Amino acid sequence: MSNIFKIKSPFEPAGDQPVAISKLLEGLNKGMQKQTLLGATGTGKTFTMANVIAQYNKPTLVIAHNKTLAAQLAQEFRLFFPDAAVHYFVSYYDYYQPEAYMPASDTYIEKDASINKEIDMLRHASTQALLTRPDVIIVASVSCIYGLGSPEEYEKVNLKLEIGMKLDRLTLMKKLIEIHFERTNADLTPGSFRSIGARVEFMPVSETVMYQIEFADGKIAKITKVDPISAQIIKEEKNIFIFPAKHFITEDKKKANALVAIKKELNTQLKKFEKEGKLLEAERIKRRTNYDLAMIKEIGYCNGIENYSRHLSGKAEGEPPETLLSYFPKTGFLTIIDESHVTLSQLNGMYAGDASRKNTLVEYGFRLPSAKDNRPLKYNEFQERIGPVIYTSATPSEVERKESEQIVEQIIRPTGLVDPETIVRPVSEKTSYKGQIQDFISETEKTIAKGFRVLATTLTKKMAEDLSVYLKDKKIKAEYLHSDIKTMDRIKILTRFRKGGLAPSGAEGFDVLVGVNLLREGLDLPEVALIGILDADKAGFLRSETSLIQTIGRAARNSEGKVILYADVLTEAMDYALKETERRRNIQLAYNKKHGITPKTIMKKIQDITEEMESEHGKVVNAELGLDLEVFKRAYAKELKKDKKSNKKVPNTSLGQSYLSDEEIGNLIYEKIIKMKEKEMSKAVKELDFETAAILRDEIGVLKLRLEKKQ
Repeated sequence: MSNIFKIKSPFEPAGDQPVAISKLLEGLNKGMQKQTLLGATGTGKTFTMANVIAQYNKPTLVIAHNKTLAAQLAQEFRLFFPDAAVHYFVSYYDYYQPEAYMPASDTYIEKDASINKEIDMLRHASTQALLTRPDVIIVASVSCIYGLGSPEEYEKVNLKLEIGMKLDRLTLMKKLIEIHFERTNADLTPGSFRSIGARVEFMPVSETVMYQIEFADGKIAKITKVDPISAQIIKEEKNIFIFPAKHFITEDKKKANALVAIKKELNTQLKKFEKEGKLLEAERIKRRTNYDLAMIKEIGYCNGIENYSRHLSGKAEGEPPETLLSYFPKTGFLTIIDESHVTLSQLNGMYAGDASRKNTLVEYGFRLPSAKDNRPLKYNEFQERIGPVIYTSATPSEVERKESEQIVEQIIRPTGLVDPETIVRPVSEKTSYKGQIQDFISETEKTIAKGFRVLATTLTKKMAEDLSVYLKDKKIKAEYLHSDIKTMDRIKILTRFRKGGLAPSGAEGFDVLVGVNLLREGLDLPEVALIGILDADKAGFLRSETSLIQTIGRAARNSEGKVILYADVLTEAMDYALKETERRRNIQLAYNKKHGITPKTIMKKIQDITEEMESEHGKVVNAELGLDLEVFKRAYAKELKKDKKSNKKVPNTSLGQSYLSDEEIGNLIYEKIIKMKEKEMSKAVKELDFETAAILRDEIGVLKLRLEKKQ
């Protein structure tokens, strides 16, 4: 079998990497189900795993314990595998309050959630890639073990449209509604469609391009892929596949059977409550379930429909749900669990927390017992579904050590960088917390003056927020980062941090990032030369052996890295972390001496991961920059050359020449698009197609507003 993954990198494996790659592949080929890569921070674990993926040659699932780290890993794997399908799969909730009941205070909390449509689009792109191509790498959070809907049903109901196919406009619209597309008369968004004259326009749920389907004599006459902003034709297609707008898909026959099964379960539960004398609970579950049944029957959906997933999918009681893992090929795939010392405990704890909440809801009549089957996978069920797995961590826990058939150590950094200088600085009772801050500010100012960045770790979110405000008062550019920050905002904050306050474009950059525990695992920040660990001697998870080693490791990508632990007492955790750091430091120093290596700070391109994700799906509008100039330079090359009336020199993009600034080109392009749309609007009015005219009018208004802002 030819290699489906082709790694592209200017670097070759170095240091411990060649041996680590060889041993891990040897283990996989021998059939080892569990291995651990013990890789010190900055040794290039991701590059090692990329080489393993390329040579193992199977689809891969990479699981990270938080969304920010998952986004960073997705970006890195995209750079290594530009021709493969590398996707990002995390929970699509920006905010999520699960349904719950607290008997002690008789308080019922209704489910409340805010869905991020962009992330939902990325989730669909992930599942569609798994169903349509072999060269797939999915970087996911632990949301990959939650119910997702059957891949068989999802794939079964996709629509294939092709030129000459016998199909009329109304039938296509009906089919789109059946797979959960929504009709609109306004601008298209992913998962929506509209009917204009003799054609239907829709936007797939996994990307932001528009397709126009034109009909003639009861057949499809033309399929056109169009840019939704400029209305420029991207490509004419012979055929396309349309996947459902939602992952949970149920056939009409299964839905009818589900309604019968739900009604039957309701009757059983009512008898149980009546026998136990729970009349209030009986009335509660009766009203709710009958209302939900009516909604499902009439419109095919109800709030909280996922609680009936067992009946809708036709599964037996207690049977595990379908998850992202179900979409991977049955022929096998590789699983990599990144920062396993944290991720494994998350995977192991998801089921118990969910079950406790559901049991209370069922006991007090808010949900039927079958709601308990809408759940994440149990840890043993997860393990049964993943096949060979490689744990990666700088500090593997006892779980990985016991389960792994081999542990491969990767301590040496190809860059020659050593573990940072680590200092314990006492904090006397007189100076207390405030004394830590004054010393930290003094060290911070020295570091910023050298052009580097600084991290500070606190014990609580409130302390992180307060410290960032205090630093700003002292004229130090600082921001805080913790779990309350939205997913995409976290990624943008890290990008701004890497740019720094002294960068040429640094109006948005800053120099000090303050956080709690999100700063520990896997964040690749080579610009960081100083880390201040406040209250390092306070006992607890955030100051454990593992946490301290991980935190210290954040400064190991910079040749001038230094870590200050503010503490009055040398705890056991601190002592272990200091000794382990020194051991690794000595190994690296010996390697450097033997090979004549002078350590150099890692130079890494600063890239906004969110922009990368957006451009991948064809987005040409950026909230800050307006239009993607390169896309429109190509699209409007001919029009720009024809612009003879202007006194300005006009760019000829087909020859690679540009005499105007990007800003001038952008304004010119905006003006041309507006003129083009105004002509289309006038034509639509003459043809009495007022629906199209109204849409064009709205688009012109948006474009004019953006042009005004740019000027």
